[in-house]
Amino acid sequence: MDWSFPPEAEEFRNEVKAFIAEHLTDDVINSTHDGTIHNWDFHKKIAERGWLGGAVPADLGGGGKSALEMAVMVEELQLAGAPIDGMGVAIVVASVVLELGNDHLKEAIVPKLLSGETLVSFGYTEPDSGSDVAASQTRAVKDGDEWVINGQKMWTTMAHIADYVLLLTRTNTEVPKHKGLTFFIVPLSTPGIEIHPVHTMGTERSNATFYDSVRIGDEWRIGEVDGGWEIMKAALKYERGIAGGQFPSPPLIDAFIEYAREASRPDGTALVEDQLVRERLVRAMIDVEVCRGFAYNTAFLASEGVMFGVEGSMTKLFASESYKKHSKWFIEMAGIEGLISLGEETAPVGGVLDEHFRHAPVTTIYGGTSEISRNLIAEGLLGLPRTR
Repeated sequence: MDWSFPPEAEEFRNEVKAFIAEHLTDDVINSTHDGTIHNWDFHKKIAERGWLGGAVPADLGGGGKSALEMAVMVEELQLAGAPIDGMGVAIVVASVVLELGNDHLKEAIVPKLLSGETLVSFGYTEPDSGSDVAASQTRAVKDGDEWVINGQKMWTTMAHIADYVLLLTRTNTEVPKHKGLTFFIVPLSTPGIEIHPVHTMGTERSNATFYDSVRIGDEWRIGEVDGGWEIMKAALKYERGIAGGQFPSPPLIDAFIEYAREASRPDGTALVEDQLVRERLVRAMIDVEVCRGFAYNTAFLASEGVMFGVEGSMTKLFASESYKKHSKWFIEMAGIEGLISLGEETAPVGGVLDEHFRHAPVTTIYGGTSEISRNLIAEGLLGLPRTR
């Protein structure tokens, strides 16, 4: 197999690396330690380069960067530990609105998204439905020229800094669950919306959002009434198109190597000289290369216009489960020092070993749990029957 990228993708990789060297400062990274994995200044600098608009398909009016170029950009930003949660959501929502949205949404939201001025959060998950988004019970009822929305969402990440929420609602209870859904893009300043913080063990802040007789005009609806499943599929299509990179482990590996070179064993030699430490570091690096193989395969499929699904699930599953394994290895080998939390003066390498250990399990949940990913792989690749 030849995994070499075309010259234009490698040239773009060099451009991204130069951008990171100039703009990804310690202050930018440290700004995310409050639990919000977003930095407005860094995000706007990405937008100024045209990379948000560049990621939108050319046939929708975007810059039309190739899937391989997008994979390169996401890979380099992830490897550097850049805060890019907002970038991915902005690209997905802008693409969906340009493909399926009305003129009002295209004019009111897309320019602000692609300029880095605003953010949209995802309002899919509910407390009682978890990964089964089609079981959404948040109701939207037509009342004259308006819709009245009542319900609640869980894990509405970035809602506290976003201006809008891409909200999945139920508009029909008389049809199969996935056929009675409708999407709206709701301004979060609308009366009746409450945003409550949810702090995770991974040190991230998410949110629970509540909708109490929220009234919005029909111009905020995206897609057909009861046609929300088509919007969901489009969002997933674009999310997969930019999610080729899955590299959560390299910043952790780099931090542990730094720690292991400084920490001493009882005999006075450096921890990095320990045979088990060296073996696990090598195994972790091998896992990263396997992740790279999965990610590149996904990117090449996307570049050929193949609608992949299983491959994206394989990439995400292996990357997040490996990351969780690596974080456990390294905190065990660091011993009690590794448990000193971020911000403590005595924490080794700034406390990032503990931070990664807390964060890693969360990555096996968001974006589709490992269990859901395994089901998709079992059915889509292995041909195993769906269990009841």
